[in-house]
Amino acid sequence: MDNKLKRSIGFGSAFSIVIGTIIGSGIFFKQASVLDSAGSTTMALLAWIFGGLITLAAGLTIAEIGGAQMPYTGGLYVYIENLYGRILGFMAGWMQIIVYGPAIIAAVAGFMSIMMTNFFGLNHSWRIPLALITVLAIGIMNFFENKVGAIFSVITTIAKMIPIAVITICGICWGQQDAINQTVAEVSQHTSNFGVAVLATLFGYDGWILIANLGGEMKKPKKLLPRAIIAGITAVLAIYTLITIGIFRFIPANQIHQLGENTTTYLANAVFGAIGGKILSIGIIISMMGTLNGKMLTFPRIVYAMAKRGDLPFSKYLAYVTPKGKSPVVATLFIGLLALLMMIFFDPDHLSDLCVFTVYCFYLLAFFGIFILRKKNKAERPFSTPLYPFVPIIAILGGLFVLISELINDPAGVLLFAGIVIIGLPIFYAVKRMNKHRLH
Repeated sequence: MDNKLKRSIGFGSAFSIVIGTIIGSGIFFKQASVLDSAGSTTMALLAWIFGGLITLAAGLTIAEIGGAQMPYTGGLYVYIENLYGRILGFMAGWMQIIVYGPAIIAAVAGFMSIMMTNFFGLNHSWRIPLALITVLAIGIMNFFENKVGAIFSVITTIAKMIPIAVITICGICWGQQDAINQTVAEVSQHTSNFGVAVLATLFGYDGWILIANLGGEMKKPKKLLPRAIIAGITAVLAIYTLITIGIFRFIPANQIHQLGENTTTYLANAVFGAIGGKILSIGIIISMMGTLNGKMLTFPRIVYAMAKRGDLPFSKYLAYVTPKGKSPVVATLFIGLLALLMMIFFDPDHLSDLCVFTVYCFYLLAFFGIFILRKKNKAERPFSTPLYPFVPIIAILGGLFVLISELINDPAGVLLFAGIVIIGLPIFYAVKRMNKHRLH
């Protein structure tokens, strides 16, 4: 049996996957927490722009590393291993499949279940069951050929542009508030924290690197991967800036603070009434389903890439792909199960900050890697990061900014997630020993 993934993803699908995995719950559910942390609409808007620029610098840096030099399935896991060796490579992969992937899936599913309970008028106790059912349904869809998930990404990306366009246009054209210079009365300017606000926006921007996990399934990855990453992040930065202005124009800052996670639901109902609000809410739910699909499509590929190398316990089963669709079904079930555990034990808002912190620890290593690769490889590249070395330096400084902000803000959560990542080291050596015994 040919146990390999198919190269069937073109630019349109890749671009849709980038936008689809980024735009989901963050822009709709993080407005209040970003505003609360920033203290004013001006600083909150700057936080969204600053988060987007950090992400764009990161994307431009990774586009050269992944697109030009390592266009393989596995993404960050493969980059770190090629740059720093097997142990750190394993830790990067372990972090993504045990902490980051399940946490981000659980956070998005948790935010989506808030929207769904509001939509159906259900009790809060329905949130976890609804999140579980959705993750399970999308996981099953990804049991089929990768084209199915990619087509779903295209459809949901188109669908999610409708509520975004409606909220942006209605807010900017008919809003009565000043989008800048509003302050939140309950938040003292002395206690506001721009760093935490930027950290919250980065959850909204996160997901762009996941397309790199599909490098081995793209038709021409050296050309398509950089184009998809850069075009996708740039489009999202523009969209997020406009939708934030729209929301701040339509709803006073103090009301956003009071509404919290229900800000978007309120706006939909206020603009279109109960029925129109429901229709807009459906669009937002579809948007989040598209994001979940992007995560469920890409994270099992990391499990697959590691299992193919024999780096995980039960690698034989985790590397299994279906004979016809070439889908890593066991890896998909594994990621879904871990996401369920995260949903039960963590609040989605808390999870979103911690998963950003965790992945940025390894992003930083990858950003430094561009200097290593430039020194090693002087040959002409299909894509080179523009304004080198300034753009990679901005990515590195942005990464340090994220880590320091979260360490100060939530040291207990950081220690917990760091501990789960470090557990990977003894597992790495245990699996290595088992593999040696098998060979003998």
